[in-house]
Amino acid sequence: MEKEHPFIKGIGDGSLPLDNFRYYMRQDYVFLVEFCRVISLAVAKADDLEDMAKFAGLLDETLNTEMALHVSFCADFGIPEAELEATRPSPTTQGYTQYLLHRAYAGTAGEIAVAILPCSWGYAEIGQTLAAQGLRGAQPLYRRWIEMYSSQEFSDLADWLRSYIDRAAASGGDAERRRMQETFNGSSRYEYMFWDAAWKMETWPV
Repeated sequence: MEKEHPFIKGIGDGSLPLDNFRYYMRQDYVFLVEFCRVISLAVAKADDLEDMAKFAGLLDETLNTEMALHVSFCADFGIPEAELEATRPSPTTQGYTQYLLHRAYAGTAGEIAVAILPCSWGYAEIGQTLAAQGLRGAQPLYRRWIEMYSSQEFSDLADWLRSYIDRAAASGGDAERRRMQETFNGSSRYEYMFWDAAWKMETWPV
């Protein structure tokens, strides 16, 4: 569904207005700050050192690589880091991040993993799909975005997250599996809403 959204299609064919992408980059910076807090809770709640290390790797990739890309992108757009840090979350960004944090504080590491999966898996699939369409005529700034999210490293992290969830679901009880399913559904809805908010450049009504 996300891959068919006009925002995603616009990145792929270069038709997305730059103002929409600027809006998205600012909101995604705000989102990623809170996303890192969520991943850090998974590090703390994981049962063994190997899984802790994997979550820590995901945290490092997000906190240092992905966020550095955002800062670099925004500099290219003339948006200084101070402006990024002063960005006010949109209604959807605030709702999404508060949902993730609530689930992370209340749930197990498995529940945290399914909460962040729609974002991690979705970006990997979107990046790979857009890269497969060809980058020759892509808008240069959008090309950099596609290249990052289509990278093997990013795909490998999403693959590990899915395998971890399979293990957590297999070892958990029926009640935990139901919570995992509910959490995944909620995050999937918010993930779509996040793209839609960027397409509409959502603002607070009051």
